[in-house]
Amino acid sequence: MSETTTPPPVPGDDKDWTWVLQRPCPDCGFDGSTVRPEQVAGLLRANAERWSARLATGDPDELRRRPQPTVWSVLEYACHVRDVYRLFAWRLHLMLHEDGPVFANWDQDATAVAERYDLADPAAVCTELTEAAAVLADRFAAVRSEQWSRPGTRSDGARFTVETFGRYLLHDPVHHLWDVGIDPSPEAR
Repeated sequence: MSETTTPPPVPGDDKDWTWVLQRPCPDCGFDGSTVRPEQVAGLLRANAERWSARLATGDPDELRRRPQPTVWSVLEYACHVRDVYRLFAWRLHLMLHEDGPVFANWDQDATAVAERYDLADPAAVCTELTEAAAVLADRFAAVRSEQWSRPGTRSDGARFTVETFGRYLLHDPVHHLWDVGIDPSPEAR
């Protein structure tokens, strides 16, 4: 794909995925209801290792190849996961340091286009994803028992505690492993 050619947009995802807090995902198998707070940091690290292994061993052209014109490539999904880790680290910081923060909206699809995920360097994304996951995992590992119930609200009104926020977050990178054909076990089951 040349630098001047922009791929067709991927149809936006406007589903409310908060249901993953109550029941397993029928696609990837992730069951957020079974995740204990003290597991979040370790599961994030394990997920990042799986993404890093895929990026480190893949041919850059293959990583950029979309399976269908309107489905993200492995590299585009990895960029998204990296940015989810970064965004959630900031939101977790807000939850731990402000009373009842409301999170600004984030348009993941607009970010993918604006940041040209399709042209990213796989080696750089691998490093950035690993670093972002480490920051986020460290923040979850440092949460004290009385902080797991601190609230935060998404711009659409969905309310979370630090605990449910962590469980909700985990589904995204696990599901995207499944999206790119990587068995998400053990994170999903």
